[in-house]
Amino acid sequence: MKAGPGKGRKVCLIVTGVVIALVLLIVILALTVFKAKHPTIIVDSTKLEDFHMSLDIARLRVDLNVTLSTDVSVKNPNKVGFKYSDSIAHLNYRGQLIGEVPIPAGDISSGETKGFNLTLTVMADRLLSNSQLFSDVTSGTLPLNTFVRISGKVNILGFIKVHVVSSTSCDVAINLSNRTVGNQECQYKTKL
Repeated sequence: MKAGPGKGRKVCLIVTGVVIALVLLIVILALTVFKAKHPTIIVDSTKLEDFHMSLDIARLRVDLNVTLSTDVSVKNPNKVGFKYSDSIAHLNYRGQLIGEVPIPAGDISSGETKGFNLTLTVMADRLLSNSQLFSDVTSGTLPLNTFVRISGKVNILGFIKVHVVSSTSCDVAINLSNRTVGNQECQYKTKL
Protein backbone atom coordinates (compact mmCIF):
# COMPACT_ATOMS: atom_id res chain seq x y z
CA MET A 1 0.00 0.00 0.00
CA LYS A 2 1.24 3.36 -0.93
CA ALA A 3 0.57 6.43 1.20
CA GLY A 4 -0.78 9.57 -0.42
CA PRO A 5 1.44 12.59 -0.84
CA GLY A 6 0.01 14.52 2.19
CA LYS A 7 -0.58 11.64 4.64
CA GLY A 8 2.89 11.71 6.22
CA ARG A 9 2.64 15.41 6.80
CA LYS A 10 -0.82 15.02 8.42
CA VAL A 11 0.43 12.32 10.80
CA CYS A 12 3.41 14.47 11.75
CA LEU A 13 1.16 17.49 12.42
CA ILE A 14 -1.23 15.39 14.52
CA VAL A 15 1.61 13.91 16.61
CA THR A 16 3.15 17.38 17.07
CA GLY A 17 -0.25 18.79 18.11
CA VAL A 18 -0.78 16.00 20.66
CA VAL A 19 2.72 16.53 22.14
CA ILE A 20 2.15 20.31 22.39
CA ALA A 21 -1.26 19.72 24.03
CA LEU A 22 0.31 17.34 26.59
CA VAL A 23 3.09 19.80 27.40
CA LEU A 24 0.54 22.61 27.83
CA LEU A 25 -1.61 20.39 30.05
CA ILE A 26 1.39 19.53 32.26
CA VAL A 27 2.42 23.19 32.52
CA ILE A 28 -1.14 24.29 33.38
CA LEU A 29 -1.44 21.57 36.04
CA ALA A 30 1.97 22.46 37.50
CA LEU A 31 1.02 26.14 37.74
CA THR A 32 -2.50 25.61 39.15
CA VAL A 33 -3.44 22.33 40.80
CA PHE A 34 0.09 21.24 41.73
CA LYS A 35 1.37 24.74 42.54
CA ALA A 36 3.46 24.67 45.72
CA LYS A 37 1.56 26.08 48.69
CA HIS A 38 2.89 27.16 52.05
CA PRO A 39 3.04 24.44 54.73
CA THR A 40 2.02 26.04 58.03
CA ILE A 41 3.33 25.44 61.53
CA ILE A 42 0.74 26.03 64.23
CA VAL A 43 1.45 26.01 67.95
CA ASP A 44 -1.59 24.19 69.34
CA SER A 45 -0.73 24.52 73.02
CA THR A 46 2.06 25.29 75.43
CA LYS A 47 2.02 23.79 78.92
CA LEU A 48 4.29 24.24 81.87
CA GLU A 49 5.39 20.67 82.71
CA ASP A 50 7.96 21.29 85.41
CA PHE A 51 8.78 24.43 87.35
CA HIS A 52 11.10 24.79 90.33
CA MET A 53 12.34 28.16 91.51
CA SER A 54 14.17 29.43 94.54
CA LEU A 55 15.12 33.02 95.21
CA ASP A 56 18.36 33.88 97.00
CA ILE A 57 17.85 37.53 97.99
CA ALA A 58 21.19 37.84 99.78
CA ARG A 59 23.11 37.04 96.56
CA LEU A 60 20.48 38.50 94.20
CA ARG A 61 20.34 35.13 92.52
CA VAL A 62 17.57 32.93 91.14
CA ASP A 63 17.80 29.15 90.82
CA LEU A 64 15.39 28.00 88.16
CA ASN A 65 14.36 24.79 86.40
CA VAL A 66 11.64 25.10 83.73
CA THR A 67 10.29 22.51 81.29
CA LEU A 68 7.74 23.53 78.65
CA SER A 69 5.70 21.06 76.62
CA THR A 70 4.68 22.51 73.27
CA ASP A 71 2.31 20.79 70.85
CA VAL A 72 3.03 21.85 67.28
CA SER A 73 1.15 20.88 64.08
CA VAL A 74 2.58 21.12 60.58
CA LYS A 75 -0.07 21.18 57.85
CA ASN A 76 0.82 20.38 54.25
CA PRO A 77 -1.87 21.89 51.97
CA ASN A 78 -0.10 20.70 48.80
CA LYS A 79 -1.40 18.03 46.42
CA VAL A 80 2.01 16.34 46.77
CA GLY A 81 4.14 15.30 49.74
CA PHE A 82 6.48 17.60 51.69
CA LYS A 83 9.84 16.17 52.75
CA TYR A 84 11.61 18.12 55.51
CA SER A 85 15.12 17.90 56.93
CA ASP A 86 16.31 17.75 60.55
CA SER A 87 15.26 20.88 62.43
CA ILE A 88 15.57 22.34 65.91
CA ALA A 89 12.99 24.07 68.11
CA HIS A 90 14.46 26.87 70.22
CA LEU A 91 13.48 28.32 73.59
CA ASN A 92 14.67 31.90 74.13
CA TYR A 93 14.67 34.34 77.04
CA ARG A 94 14.98 37.98 75.98
CA GLY A 95 16.75 37.01 72.74
CA GLN A 96 19.16 34.55 74.37
CA LEU A 97 18.96 30.84 73.53
CA ILE A 98 18.26 28.90 76.73
CA GLY A 99 16.93 25.59 75.42
CA GLU A 100 16.49 23.52 72.30
CA VAL A 101 15.02 20.22 71.12
CA PRO A 102 15.70 18.40 67.83
CA ILE A 103 12.96 17.62 65.31
CA PRO A 104 13.94 14.59 63.21
CA ALA A 105 13.58 14.65 59.42
CA GLY A 106 10.46 13.15 57.88
CA ASP A 107 7.67 13.33 55.34
CA ILE A 108 4.20 14.82 55.41
CA SER A 109 1.77 13.43 52.83
CA SER A 110 -0.46 15.64 50.71
CA GLY A 111 -3.18 17.30 52.76
CA GLU A 112 -1.86 15.76 55.99
CA THR A 113 -1.35 17.49 59.32
CA LYS A 114 1.46 16.05 61.41
CA GLY A 115 1.70 16.72 65.13
CA PHE A 116 4.81 17.05 67.25
CA ASN A 117 5.07 17.13 71.03
CA LEU A 118 8.20 19.09 71.88
CA THR A 119 9.61 19.18 75.40
CA LEU A 120 11.83 22.23 75.88
CA THR A 121 14.03 22.28 78.98
CA VAL A 122 15.74 25.46 80.13
CA MET A 123 19.53 25.46 80.21
CA ALA A 124 19.74 27.11 83.63
CA ASP A 125 23.36 28.25 83.30
CA ARG A 126 22.47 30.35 80.23
CA LEU A 127 19.38 31.78 81.86
CA LEU A 128 21.05 32.70 85.15
CA SER A 129 23.72 34.78 83.40
CA ASN A 130 21.04 37.24 82.22
CA SER A 131 20.87 40.32 84.47
CA GLN A 132 17.13 40.88 83.82
CA LEU A 133 16.10 37.51 85.27
CA PHE A 134 15.96 38.75 88.87
CA SER A 135 13.67 41.67 87.99
CA ASP A 136 11.40 39.41 85.89
CA VAL A 137 11.12 36.87 88.70
CA THR A 138 10.29 39.55 91.26
CA SER A 139 7.65 41.00 88.89
CA GLY A 140 6.00 37.55 88.72
CA THR A 141 6.22 37.00 84.95
CA LEU A 142 8.89 35.20 82.94
CA PRO A 143 8.79 36.15 79.21
CA LEU A 144 9.91 33.32 76.93
CA ASN A 145 9.89 32.76 73.19
CA THR A 146 9.60 29.47 71.28
CA PHE A 147 10.87 29.37 67.71
CA VAL A 148 10.33 26.44 65.31
CA ARG A 149 11.68 26.40 61.74
CA ILE A 150 11.13 23.55 59.31
CA SER A 151 12.86 23.47 55.93
CA GLY A 152 12.15 21.02 53.13
CA LYS A 153 11.13 20.35 49.55
CA VAL A 154 7.87 19.84 47.71
CA ASN A 155 8.34 17.56 44.70
CA ILE A 156 5.85 18.42 41.91
CA LEU A 157 5.25 15.90 39.11
CA GLY A 158 8.47 14.11 40.02
CA PHE A 159 10.82 16.63 38.44
CA ILE A 160 9.96 20.11 39.78
CA LYS A 161 11.40 20.62 43.27
CA VAL A 162 10.37 23.68 45.27
CA HIS A 163 12.31 24.58 48.44
CA VAL A 164 10.01 25.63 51.31
CA VAL A 165 10.83 27.14 54.72
CA SER A 166 8.11 27.55 57.35
CA SER A 167 8.64 29.07 60.79
CA THR A 168 6.68 30.03 63.87
CA SER A 169 7.71 32.32 66.69
CA CYS A 170 5.58 32.41 69.85
CA ASP A 171 5.99 34.80 72.76
CA VAL A 172 4.89 33.10 75.97
CA ALA A 173 4.51 34.69 79.41
CA ILE A 174 4.88 32.32 82.36
CA ASN A 175 2.96 33.43 85.43
CA LEU A 176 5.30 32.52 88.29
CA SER A 177 2.76 32.84 91.13
CA ASN A 178 0.39 30.13 89.86
CA ARG A 179 2.94 28.39 87.57
CA THR A 180 0.86 28.59 84.41
CA VAL A 181 1.35 29.79 80.86
CA GLY A 182 -0.25 33.20 80.45
CA ASN A 183 -0.40 35.17 77.21
CA GLN A 184 0.75 33.44 74.05
CA GLU A 185 1.13 35.37 70.79
CA CYS A 186 2.43 33.65 67.66
CA GLN A 187 3.69 34.88 64.30
CA TYR A 188 3.83 32.57 61.30
CA LYS A 189 6.07 32.92 58.26
CA THR A 190 6.57 30.80 55.13
CA LYS A 191 8.94 31.24 52.18
CA LEU A 192 8.92 29.35 48.87
